[in-house]
Amino acid sequence: MKLIRSTAIVSSMTLLSRVLGFVRDAVVAQRFGASAATDAFFVAFRIPNFLRRLFAEGSFSLAFVPVLAEYKARGDEQALRELNDRVAGTLGAILLVVTAIGVLAAPALVAVFAPGYLDRPEQFAMTADMLRITFPYILLISLAGFAGGILNSYGRFAMPALSPVLLNLALIGFAVLGASYFQPPIQALAWGVLCGGVLQLGMQLPALARMGLLPRPRWGWAHEGVRKILRLMIPTLFGASVAQVNLLVDTLIASFLIAGSVSWLYYAERLLEFPLGVFGVALSTVILPSLSAHYSQSQSQAFSAALDWAMRVGCFIALPATAALAILAEPLMWTLFGYNQFAASDVRMAGLALAALALGLPAFILIKVVAPGFYSRQDTKTPVKAGITAMVANVVFNAIIVGAMVLNDYPAPHAGMALASALAGWLNFALLFRWLRASGAFEPQSRWGRYGLQLAVSGTLLAIWLWWASRNLFEFAGQSALERVGGIAALIGVGGVIYVGALLVCGVRPRDLLDKPVPVAKS
Repeated sequence: MKLIRSTAIVSSMTLLSRVLGFVRDAVVAQRFGASAATDAFFVAFRIPNFLRRLFAEGSFSLAFVPVLAEYKARGDEQALRELNDRVAGTLGAILLVVTAIGVLAAPALVAVFAPGYLDRPEQFAMTADMLRITFPYILLISLAGFAGGILNSYGRFAMPALSPVLLNLALIGFAVLGASYFQPPIQALAWGVLCGGVLQLGMQLPALARMGLLPRPRWGWAHEGVRKILRLMIPTLFGASVAQVNLLVDTLIASFLIAGSVSWLYYAERLLEFPLGVFGVALSTVILPSLSAHYSQSQSQAFSAALDWAMRVGCFIALPATAALAILAEPLMWTLFGYNQFAASDVRMAGLALAALALGLPAFILIKVVAPGFYSRQDTKTPVKAGITAMVANVVFNAIIVGAMVLNDYPAPHAGMALASALAGWLNFALLFRWLRASGAFEPQSRWGRYGLQLAVSGTLLAIWLWWASRNLFEFAGQSALERVGGIAALIGVGGVIYVGALLVCGVRPRDLLDKPVPVAKS
């Protein structure tokens, strides 16, 4: 029950953040549309955001939490505080240097990540200017991620999960109230990102202070724990965030396509990130400290059972979410973004990208579950192999799929990039799952065959309903915002009843999704 309760806390906090994220994106879409200027901002935001996911949510947290769990298991409070102080000082100093380099080298970074802008001097300069403003976000959010890792290790999940709300509020505020004070107006969003980072870090510090865990930053390059974290971080730079690397490759390729391609992919990814963030990241956040503790205490049965539970919950969520995003891609785009400057053509193009990208959602969620099975055991090399393989495969898939689309004058080649990312995600998961089982750390429980059939039957019934109802009951393009919201809510609400009802009829019960105590066995 502890894992499901913690996951519910993180999911509810993340849900609030994601809802505000949709409000944020809707405001941006209505006020700025899908244009060269919005493409410039999304590139300027994506670069530090990519680094944030690589470090704050990816490489650093996956290396730091297991080491922190190891120090906690020793029971030496002084050594634990020393570790936190040294990590804070070393991480902060390194990030200051990285931030300074990023600000000074902004044009070079834009040339690397969006080379298609080199032939558009105005858009290139606009992107570089905004990147100088947004790049310090990586410093602020990485320190916030460090603080959140400490809080999570002590079972305090709510505050770190709630902090992204502040970023969304900052962006909404700058978009609505600040655009008229900047030239070009899109630059207001860049300042909103910087402000949001300050607020996210500031929110974490009082919680640490109340617990008596506020670090006193000190340089600690030679500290044993710091060096161990750094050693673990290096390989996880690829293994933890291969999905983000693939999406960044998409941005690079999209910069060569028609204006709006980056924005269409961005809005598709934002919708995909709703279930991925609310459930996938929540599961990963909760399962990592638990797995690290089980491993540190040699509880092999509990370790395997925790992974099995997380995979059951992940599949339970991923299947209906995939059906909804793939089948309702265009209605969702109409409902959330299809107003004012976001034209019907933008809705269709973004919808095509979402439908293709949604096919990889189950893999993206399950990667979030399976990868901690390696990192909690301080095995950072195996995920790197899977990550690099998937990343290379993504480039190959892009060359084949997008190349064929361009040669045949297909009007939406950006959707091919989304499909390539989905295929690469499945390859990444398949390799991780296979190698995790081969390591002997995880053995699926015997009921998976029946559970898979139950999910398949229920998911098929849901898909049939969504496909029929979305084509026969509602005309989203010609409806008001209230009518669109009501239509989507009805489709999803009835679909949820069908899915859960079918699962109950097939024999699935709520207790089947609860984490259950496992007798501790020393291995």
